[in-house]
Amino acid sequence: MSTHTDRPGSVAAHPPSAHPRTEDYADLFGQAPVIFAALGGPTHVLEAANSAFFEAFGGDRRRTGAPIGEVIPELVPQGVLDRLDTVYYTGIVHRARGERLVLGEPGAERAEFFDVTYEPRRDAFGQVDGVVVLAVETTAFRRTQLLAAEQRALLEQIARQAPLEEILDGMARAIEELSPGTIATVLLVDPDGRHLRHGAAPSMPAFYNEAVDGLAIGEATGSCGTAAHRRAPVVVTDIAGDPLWKDYRELAQRAGVAACWSTPIEGPDGRLLGTFAMYHRTPRAPEDTDVAISAAFTRIAALAIERHRAVEAGRAAQEREREAREDLAFVLEASTAIASEAHYADSLKRMARLIVPTLAQLCVVHVLERGSVRRVAVACAPGAEEEVLAAPDLRDRIDIAVARVLDSGGTEAERVLARPGSLAARLGVTGYACVPLATRGRTFGVLTLLATDRPLNDHTIALAEELASRAAISADNAHQFSDRVQLARDLQAGLLPPQLPRIAGATLAASYHPAGEGLDVGGDFYDVFPLPDGRWALMIGDVCGRGALAAATTGMVRHTARAAALLRGGPAAVVGAINHALTDGTTDEECFVSLVYGELRRIASHLALDLIRAGHVPPLVRRADGTVEQLARPGLLLGIAPEIDGSLLSVDLYPGDGLVLVTDGITEARSVTGELFGEDRLADVIATPRSASPDAAALIDSLTGAVADFAGGSALDDQAALVLTVT
Repeated sequence: MSTHTDRPGSVAAHPPSAHPRTEDYADLFGQAPVIFAALGGPTHVLEAANSAFFEAFGGDRRRTGAPIGEVIPELVPQGVLDRLDTVYYTGIVHRARGERLVLGEPGAERAEFFDVTYEPRRDAFGQVDGVVVLAVETTAFRRTQLLAAEQRALLEQIARQAPLEEILDGMARAIEELSPGTIATVLLVDPDGRHLRHGAAPSMPAFYNEAVDGLAIGEATGSCGTAAHRRAPVVVTDIAGDPLWKDYRELAQRAGVAACWSTPIEGPDGRLLGTFAMYHRTPRAPEDTDVAISAAFTRIAALAIERHRAVEAGRAAQEREREAREDLAFVLEASTAIASEAHYADSLKRMARLIVPTLAQLCVVHVLERGSVRRVAVACAPGAEEEVLAAPDLRDRIDIAVARVLDSGGTEAERVLARPGSLAARLGVTGYACVPLATRGRTFGVLTLLATDRPLNDHTIALAEELASRAAISADNAHQFSDRVQLARDLQAGLLPPQLPRIAGATLAASYHPAGEGLDVGGDFYDVFPLPDGRWALMIGDVCGRGALAAATTGMVRHTARAAALLRGGPAAVVGAINHALTDGTTDEECFVSLVYGELRRIASHLALDLIRAGHVPPLVRRADGTVEQLARPGLLLGIAPEIDGSLLSVDLYPGDGLVLVTDGITEARSVTGELFGEDRLADVIATPRSASPDAAALIDSLTGAVADFAGGSALDDQAALVLTVT
């Protein structure tokens, strides 16, 4: 119905009924760069247009006489016809700046920008009978503006340390917005440097992203793998026939992509960071705008990835530092706690309790003693089962590993693949590690960790080794301490009578409490032994000092007293013999002794006691009626002068009476405020004992209980007491 010409710069012919004003526009804009089109009637029939219109909107679709929606159908969904309707029916001019229109057939779309004026055309009667469209293409300017805006937005995201996934995803969407029909993707180099990992691909099917996640870097591994390998852009205009895609054509076909241009992303130092790719659904080569977009966004991607790696490296360093601080704090706190245990077995048990559940769910400690291996400690986390240690298949393996570690002194670790249905399998045991406990070049034990939730890693085993090394020293020290304490106790026991004798008409009781942990042999002693003619000797004393000299002096005093009592007559002779032994000059060391020595004999209905006090705590006599007498005759310490005061102090003891002898460790015991227990408090305690008719044992219980309550259980000096009651 209408005709048009292909002559460049011409205006297509218009129907005879065209409005005269259209002819004026046609004459004015026929060869101008301004885009012109005249549309008639309510269906907006394209009556005339210049070459600039067809080049911008129509391409090779140069025809008139048909509605514009048929000539350029892609304008319909973009609202152009709606704007034409508005101008046609209202008669009001509509102007739009930077109007974005996606033009071209599917697979060959392009985004263009225009400053457009939609102007109503009127007939001779002033009625609107069409619309004249005048436009200027501003694509290059607007695309530059949008590209700059998108770059700025991405740089702001990078500056505020937005997640890398968010930045790359936003970049891909921006590219797809700037270049319609494009599918943008980013792959990141794996830490191993040999593979590419999924980074961003918001418009690519999920199955495709999963398939290329882990893509090997190398020749003929698609556009991206090859670009990463070559460190150069790779342009594949037709995937179906390109050898680089021979192994991935079917995948690309399923994803609906036919062309792919990939560019390597490199850091400032030339290090490969990933690849940036632009896909198209139809075969095509990149245009200048595509190259510009690729270059701009590749730089942005490199900056984002570098910043992300720097931030992640900083976080990783902070995390390593935090973990190192926590590890050090754990080891130090655990070591301190283990070292605070004074006894060998307690220190190993404390170690096991501290390891669970921080390092493992179960922990067991074995030690080698007297040629045999025995288990000394077990600890289990809540939910773990100690019975797993009894599982035959696991127990045997651990026993063998423990034996090897004791022999080699090296750590052994092993993953456990428990037999289906076994106890170890039901409890979820995943592995164990046997760590040596060694000190002074000798492996004396093994710390075994068992995991039931996750396998033991190198970090956990290293921590266990560090703790075991420190704990071994503490345990060895505790072992030596325990041996020393036991030796001191054995020596001390040898300086005291193994048991008190039975005396007709009397009861005896004694107590001995060493100072502190009892590491050194004390100088406090007591003794009761028989004499001829039915008599009995009893004594209590305190050698100045502690240790080997005090032990030797105590032994000498006791043996001298026993020998002299049999050979000489009376307390004065015995005490004189002891003093002579202390002052005869046979030793270089001066040693002083406080002593109460007495001899007991029966007279009719009571007991008679003759005694000598040499610088010792005064003896106390508790009468049957509860009154207390102090036998305070003075006397010098033994070992000071060659002569002694041999004056006897005699006392009669009747049924119900009691004799109380103590060392100064009791009278000089101190409370937490520093107050002395004292002789007066001692007298009060035995005057009102805990039982109504106290025998020797009851008086001892009252005395030792009162001192312990007063001093809070601590003793700065040895405490000894000897009590005799008459029955």
